[in-house]
Amino acid sequence: MTKHDIAVIGGGNAALCAALTAAEAGARVLILETAPKPYRGGNSRHTRNFRCAHEGPLGPLVESYGEQEYLDDLLKVTGGNTDETLARLAIRNSEECLPWMEAHGVRFQPPLSGTLSLARTNAFFMGGGKSLVNAYYRTANALGVDVLYEAQVTHLELSGDRIERVDYTHAGRNHRIEPTGVIVASGGFQADTDWLARAWGPAARNFLIRGTPYNRGVVLADLLGQDVERVGDPTQCHAVAIDGRAPKFDGGIVTRLDCVPFSIVVNKNAQRFYDEGEDVWPKRYAIWGRLIAAQPEQVAYAIIDSKSLDLFMPSVFPPLKADTLEELAVMMGLPPAKLRSTVEQFNGACSNVSAFHPTQLDGVATTGITPAKTNWARPITNPPFYGYSLRTGVTFTYLGLKVDETAQCSTADGPIRNLWAAGETMAGSILGQGYLAGFGMTIGTVFGRIAGREAAAYAN
Repeated sequence: MTKHDIAVIGGGNAALCAALTAAEAGARVLILETAPKPYRGGNSRHTRNFRCAHEGPLGPLVESYGEQEYLDDLLKVTGGNTDETLARLAIRNSEECLPWMEAHGVRFQPPLSGTLSLARTNAFFMGGGKSLVNAYYRTANALGVDVLYEAQVTHLELSGDRIERVDYTHAGRNHRIEPTGVIVASGGFQADTDWLARAWGPAARNFLIRGTPYNRGVVLADLLGQDVERVGDPTQCHAVAIDGRAPKFDGGIVTRLDCVPFSIVVNKNAQRFYDEGEDVWPKRYAIWGRLIAAQPEQVAYAIIDSKSLDLFMPSVFPPLKADTLEELAVMMGLPPAKLRSTVEQFNGACSNVSAFHPTQLDGVATTGITPAKTNWARPITNPPFYGYSLRTGVTFTYLGLKVDETAQCSTADGPIRNLWAAGETMAGSILGQGYLAGFGMTIGTVFGRIAGREAAAYAN
């Protein structure tokens, strides 16, 4: 087998950005991807967009989106729980990433308009994440990067201040290699439901996993067990409200529901529990997974009427539909009288609905009820009525490997000379809590390129 300079563990966006960068710097690169070839790419297969700073129009992005505004958006969703130095590094470098992505085969859609309000901040991939992943693999092949699929890395041997070897299984056999440098880009541990349950408690067994079933945290656990420095809280994750009818694993982006700002959301007792209109959806959608996780049986229900049905991206599963609230309640397993009471109380608290504006914060708020709805609060009065069940959908976990500005990992004794990390496996350095749409791809792209550059320089 070829002697490789760099072993990249993982096969998604961050791994590919690292591999391409290292190969272009002259390194011989091997990608070890746990998944079979049709499922390569990790969670990147399910992504749609990349959040990008820019000082003027850039590619598909309109106007400008400066570093400070981007950082302010991040600080709002994380509650300030971020490493600002690394966050600024990701944000500042995102602008040069977009033309780099295009040069490596990624194609972008024209600017979006409508309820997502993202034409200024997020560039959407033509063909989605699967096309991005395929483009990068084509480029990797042209650069001579070797790829092994169904290659499960089981152990990295840390000796002193360097990784001495990588152990993995492939084609029914155990293998051992000794690359000069190692880049870990193998995601979080969310697909290991036992680990999730240890962190969260038994409620986690009711969670659905939006992404790949192959991100089980094997390499992460191996390195943390050898006292590589960690970052993040094991109970923090990118968790969103998804359709309760989604599969246990790998449902992807299409299972997300964007109806919440125009609905009321109730728990199984037909009680509201949070402000559905707190902010525009791309900034606040990722809080809803955690909110639902705290409700009985980790389930909630979004209720809208006919005038709101066309205000959000259509769902992959059609909503339940009924001519009365009581019929809808029966269909959803909710107490009919209680749902009627909750809706009537909400309706009575609505006013100033003439100022309703679906694509911006409109201040159309309730008065006199708790929790308030602070934007888009219109009475639910026009039949037919529609309902969606909501469950917690975990995308990736935030417990990870702590890195510095060069993506290098460390122990308490100092840097590990030949170990770097990129993507979801180190994103907890920047995402202490919450999530900002498209930011995972930003972290993976920026730190993947940094890791590839640094590893290649070390190997050379």
